[in-house]
Amino acid sequence: MERALRRAEPHALLEAAHDLITDLYAAVSVDLLMADYAMTILQPVNALPYTVEPIPVNASAPGRAFGAQEPYAETDPLSALVSVHLPVSVRGDRIGVLTVRVPAERHTPEAAAELQDIAEILGHAIVVADRDTDLYLQARRANRLTLAAEMQWQLLPGRSCARPAYALGAQLEPAYAIYGDNFDWSATANHLTLTITDGMGEGIEASLLTNLAVNALRNARRAGLSLSDQAYLADQAVYGHYHGAAYLETLLLRFDLTTGETEIVDAGSPKMWLLRQGKTEQLELEAQLPLGMFEDTPYNAQRFYVQPGDRLLFVSDGVYDVTSPGGERYSEKALVRAIHDTRLLPPSQVPRAILQEVVGHRASPDAEDDAVVVCLDWHGRP
Repeated sequence: MERALRRAEPHALLEAAHDLITDLYAAVSVDLLMADYAMTILQPVNALPYTVEPIPVNASAPGRAFGAQEPYAETDPLSALVSVHLPVSVRGDRIGVLTVRVPAERHTPEAAAELQDIAEILGHAIVVADRDTDLYLQARRANRLTLAAEMQWQLLPGRSCARPAYALGAQLEPAYAIYGDNFDWSATANHLTLTITDGMGEGIEASLLTNLAVNALRNARRAGLSLSDQAYLADQAVYGHYHGAAYLETLLLRFDLTTGETEIVDAGSPKMWLLRQGKTEQLELEAQLPLGMFEDTPYNAQRFYVQPGDRLLFVSDGVYDVTSPGGERYSEKALVRAIHDTRLLPPSQVPRAILQEVVGHRASPDAEDDAVVVCLDWHGRP
């Protein structure tokens, strides 16, 4: 399968997988479904965009495999065929679902395990192919993205990832018209760096501001600078271009994967919540100036220790500013309740669940501001 996918054209990965799966397992059909940006529907890639009815993630067999990230099989007694729904993910980043229909006698535990391996191989091939084709990106879209949203999604590292020491999940709302909110992460052998950004403004200007700041932070991080220096250089890049007329509220964190020691630079509004042993509390951080507000702003990192079993939630202002039809703001009390209600969900599903509750609280169907929620479960190293 790896050889077949390497040799296939970027837009023809499904065809290559289909041919091999049909030969090996006598499959009747092979379909690839991609999760949309809002993580609410699954859309096929083997059809022209928007010509086939999407499948909801909730209350569907493929959605069950996608949500649980485990294979799910359903048998049709009339046709004696088994539909095997296999999650397609890359290092914890959920991409979609591969659905294979095979005769019941060919659905063995060995075959199911091999098909799951094939789905994982296909996921890695899709990530590489995205550099050369728009096919899989188109299948992720239920609607047209605004230009600002297009720019913002291209900045993101993914929507979830999993490692032995931690698991991450993140989501933006509204997915198809985001402005300046953003998240970014990067891991080395010993550290995880995480940033959550709440940019000011709307549309293209907000996206340009965030692009400048995120790339400045990446440039400083890749140069091996400390967290404080990363914030300082990004601050100078933004101030040098906007001279204080525009700035970003940013939270920067650097985790030691062995000890759990965490450096934090709080340069703005994204708030940090800790769920530890069933108790939820907001961590009071040393507030410092947003990036780009003034020239030559010094930044200092404070220390915090995460423990195995901790869950951290990071929430931007777009969550707190939501108002109900009666004018009531979405309160911190409501957020604490949402954090507690989602405590049994994996981090990849928590941001979507919290943002759905926020949308339900909103008076208008259209958001007045974008919002980001990031969830981190800390496992630590032995």
